[in-house]
Amino acid sequence: MTVTKEDYQYMVEATVSDLVRMLMEKTGASMHEAFDIVYGSQTFRALNNPESTYYYQSPGYVYEQLLSEIKSNTSINNDSVAQ
Repeated sequence: MTVTKEDYQYMVEATVSDLVRMLMEKTGASMHEAFDIVYGSQTFRALNNPESTYYYQSPGYVYEQLLSEIKSNTSINNDSVAQ
């Protein structure tokens, strides 16, 4: 399956939107905090790498990866996320 640059970008943007929404709903983070967490994460860097395959995983799967990263406290500022 060949993914166009536009399709890839759309999938990344849709996943980021879902991650932000899930962080806000599940942790009580504000929108600003949620965007900071997502954009500052290794998970986001992987999502932006077409070779990582994160862009076509379900948002739930990517969210679990982000939570795992938050819990292990790797490279992101997670002061606003208690869970």
